[in-house]
Amino acid sequence: MLSWAVRRKGTARRAAEKVVDETIYLKRPRRGALLKEEVWWDKGGQVVKYSLAYVNPAICTVDNGRVLGYDNSHDHHHKHFMGTRESFDFTAYEALAVRFYDEVQKLWRKEDEERDKSH
Repeated sequence: MLSWAVRRKGTARRAAEKVVDETIYLKRPRRGALLKEEVWWDKGGQVVKYSLAYVNPAICTVDNGRVLGYDNSHDHHHKHFMGTRESFDFTAYEALAVRFYDEVQKLWRKEDEERDKSH
């Protein structure tokens, strides 16, 4: 019980350093959209916090325009997709980043197909 109380006060949190803070503003045909990646490491070089997001308010009108995202805020790993949120099994950040960018590419192909159909 004491460890829970200490953790709740924040004194047991590991010191973390933000090592990645990248935002890519996309151009046509996804003008107004962005990709965002943030990663924090502890002193031992382990990822302790992360956030990956594809934001496109033209496609998603909820969750601040977040079409797809992964993060571990609120003390659990979860995926955001078009306003929904669900937990997932986390293995390693590098594998998750590959998964995220693969999923973004699939979404872009689908967006392009839909746009081509409408023209």
